[in-house]
Amino acid sequence: MVLSRRTFSALVGTAALGLSLGGSGEECAAVTAPTGPVPEPPGADGRDHSVGFDKYSMIVDGGRVVLWSGEVHPFRLPSPSLWRDVLQKLRAHGYNTISVYVSWNYHSPAPGAYDFSGVRDLDLFLRTAAETGLYVTLRPGPYINAEVDAGGFPGWLTATGGTARTADPTYLRHVDEWLTAVNRIAVRHLYTKGTGTIVLYQLENEYANHVTEATGRDYMAHLYRKVRADGVDVPLFHNDKGRNGHWAPGTFDTGGGQGRWLYAFDGYPSPLQAPLDWGYFGPGGTKGGSTASPDTPGFLAEFGGGWFDPWGGAEFDGKGYTESRRTRDAAYERRFYLTNLANGIKVHNVYMTFGGTSWGWLPAPVVYTSYDYGAALDEARQPTAKLVPMHQLGHLLRSVPDLAKLDRAEDIDAGGGPGLRAYHLVNPDTKAHVYVLRNDTSTEAVAAVPLSGTTVRVALPGRDARLLTTGLSLGPRTLRHSTAQPMLCLTAGRQDVAVFTGRSGEATQTALECASKPSVSVLEGEALYEYRDGALHVDARLGGLTRVLVEGGGVPRPLLLLLADDQTSVRLWRHDTPSGSLLAYGPALLRTAVLRGTAARLTGDTVEQADLEVWVPRGVTEVVWNGRPVPALVTASGSLRATRRLPGAGPVRLPALTGWRRKAENPESAPGFDDSAWRTADRTSSYSTTPVPAGAPVLFADDYGFHYGDVWYRGRFEDAADAESVSLSYVTGTQGLLMAWLDGEPLGTHRMPVPDKKTVRQATWAATATFPLPPEKGPAVGKEKESHVLSVLVRRMQHDQDGQADDTHKAGRGLVCVTFGGASPRVGWRIQGGTAPDPVRGPLNNGGLYGERHGWHLPGFADGDWQSVALPRAERLQGVVWYRTGFRLAVDPGTDASIGLTLTDDPARAYRVQIFLNGWNMGQYINDVGPQHTFVLPNGVLDTRGENTLALAVLCDGTTPSGPGAVELTLLGRASGGVPVTRVDSPGPTGAA
Repeated sequence: MVLSRRTFSALVGTAALGLSLGGSGEECAAVTAPTGPVPEPPGADGRDHSVGFDKYSMIVDGGRVVLWSGEVHPFRLPSPSLWRDVLQKLRAHGYNTISVYVSWNYHSPAPGAYDFSGVRDLDLFLRTAAETGLYVTLRPGPYINAEVDAGGFPGWLTATGGTARTADPTYLRHVDEWLTAVNRIAVRHLYTKGTGTIVLYQLENEYANHVTEATGRDYMAHLYRKVRADGVDVPLFHNDKGRNGHWAPGTFDTGGGQGRWLYAFDGYPSPLQAPLDWGYFGPGGTKGGSTASPDTPGFLAEFGGGWFDPWGGAEFDGKGYTESRRTRDAAYERRFYLTNLANGIKVHNVYMTFGGTSWGWLPAPVVYTSYDYGAALDEARQPTAKLVPMHQLGHLLRSVPDLAKLDRAEDIDAGGGPGLRAYHLVNPDTKAHVYVLRNDTSTEAVAAVPLSGTTVRVALPGRDARLLTTGLSLGPRTLRHSTAQPMLCLTAGRQDVAVFTGRSGEATQTALECASKPSVSVLEGEALYEYRDGALHVDARLGGLTRVLVEGGGVPRPLLLLLADDQTSVRLWRHDTPSGSLLAYGPALLRTAVLRGTAARLTGDTVEQADLEVWVPRGVTEVVWNGRPVPALVTASGSLRATRRLPGAGPVRLPALTGWRRKAENPESAPGFDDSAWRTADRTSSYSTTPVPAGAPVLFADDYGFHYGDVWYRGRFEDAADAESVSLSYVTGTQGLLMAWLDGEPLGTHRMPVPDKKTVRQATWAATATFPLPPEKGPAVGKEKESHVLSVLVRRMQHDQDGQADDTHKAGRGLVCVTFGGASPRVGWRIQGGTAPDPVRGPLNNGGLYGERHGWHLPGFADGDWQSVALPRAERLQGVVWYRTGFRLAVDPGTDASIGLTLTDDPARAYRVQIFLNGWNMGQYINDVGPQHTFVLPNGVLDTRGENTLALAVLCDGTTPSGPGAVELTLLGRASGGVPVTRVDSPGPTGAA
């Protein structure tokens, strides 16, 4: 049975209500809760709330809740307006929680400087999450990994003393500064205070290398004390890198606190293996996943919703994230996520659910610009088929409180062969039974499952899974069994509505307990029904939406049974309001629903023309869609159905990119270039983990304050009459590159190799480039005192991460040393990288190219004296050439158009392109490496109803003819609806997304 809220509150009593983690005391009474209504969706309502847990689940305001979470990184979507778009999509598709990394490097351009404005406005993001009705798990590090530069450590930290990720006092001083800054915002958004929706907070990230050492335990204890002292009072946790029991409760000093620290772990199993049991059905003990902490709920802080791809695409054989999405598809999600749920995982976070873009110099060396990840919501914010199981399971967990409290029940023999696995669980309060059936073979299997005393045959497609239940309350009625998977149940108006789902074409059997023969009407679709043995039996084949209305049978309230195939299920949208729940059917997305007077005011998206049907509470007789009244009639299903279809998205016309202007740079290579304002590279020691050769000056870019992007070196020397060659040792991230000039003449280019399957994790690459000197620069000159200038451009790429906690983020970037064959001249070095961080776009936007330092990438730059050219281009030179053009878009204000930039050319041509849209560095294209060819241009950075400036900085290595080749705008998706968007560098709105 489902308890009423009044009964439930009485049962819970003061123990659960005293659970609030506010206040100064560390001790927290042990709490528990019976199965009861799921707490209402959260918001910043100004009221105090309690947040706690027991061995089964999180407990919020005395009610059990399964946190069904998706990972989202606001720093990977540099358009705050679109944060709302993504969060509304996740909420509509069943997620009730988001997990959020906060990247230190994104907010801190220099020691003591912290910027949370503009695209870095964490306060705004957290407010938006609360307004959307999502719980938040905040993960501010200080180390986050996340495939971002230095694992989230700021560039300046790479050139400081102190051993990172230890109790080193120097490092901790920087950490405390960062946490003070981020926690000042976090405490304004705690759900316990009613001022936000943060319910969990993570310390560190996959910290596995000093677990048994004092410095590791002291470090974790320091972080715990600091976060608590800053006023964060929600439960804290750490995510174990694997299943090791690291940092489980009691393994380090939390100041005597109890009931305020959870154990969590991460898992990224291969889609080629069978799902593993990390809980109830596993090996147990510290290596068994959640069994490492039996008194806290099973907590998967990260579970692979895809995987990242390296430069060259070795991970997915050059097919990119499309292949990641194919190998970790909807069936993969059902197999793995349902296995997790069966194993007692009640805090389940999918990494990533929206990956986004590692724009600028944000990506770690192991990834390219796109961080699509093969996620359920793609990089262009478009829904994929992977949202289907998340949608179904999320709405199920919102509707069925029984799933938040399950014990392992007796094993069952479901037959079906050795590849079929059956899990059996029971709710100790309601006695509802849950079965997860999984087929690990590639062919269909048939399970024979004992459901409510009857053996029911259930077909399972190859490499798929499903969840079945018995004894489930559907309002006042009880489900005896169904071979379809339950998705949701709610009360709307004078009836209950229950939705069951499965694959299209599947034959389903559903049995409802009935004390007497009910009245049954098949309102849509084809279904057979029969009353026997005290139950109504309904047989139907899934296809579209089958509607069966059940009345009487000893129950005063009708039940509308809806049987939906997968594609239909993601057009069913539950939304909870203070005035009651509603269910909408038809449009591509339901964003918001407000019940005001007699009207249901809905906002959402359509792609094609769509029907609209809404089941609403009593008294609601009108429907408004996106601000416009929609005529509707009452149906036999008890719904309001629009009498005309909602319009779809109109056409989006993209202009050809013409009117290009060209200008070459590299004045730094000329011997007479004035470098007097450059930094003198004369340091003799470094904190880098890359050794400095004896007697040589420090040449690493970070030691001179240049942390991101390209860096130039100019070395003056004499006494080189006998020199025959010059050797330049350098170190970079993946796909780093060096090019050199002597007295203005090109010496050549050297580049790091493309990673293969064995080296995709290698993030620091070292090499020595040796170039022969032209005869006129060597012995033939015969003038010992002749002065020469050696100019070197290094594309340093990004810093290594520090995943092993051994300071690998401090590996050098740039030149290491320069030697000459046949001579030993003394070289005086000057160095120049990026100038001061862009005040709008931040420190990760620009590097040290001449054009960047002089604003060639910015919209207002005057390029009227540049050469007019057409694309494609084919020229052979060494250095950097810029191309600029403008284009105007006129997307309808009610249309959300996702637009990308696609570059294509002969893959034999070796060149790179830095893409700047309206001054924003949207990523790097490497023509002969790939695999990325299309770059998402997020609305807000892109003006969809105005002028835009596109600048391409093309780095040509001189070994082949260089482009760019074809450069064109690409439509990645469109919808009627969206959210209002404001340009990120201007105050005015530009219409829909």
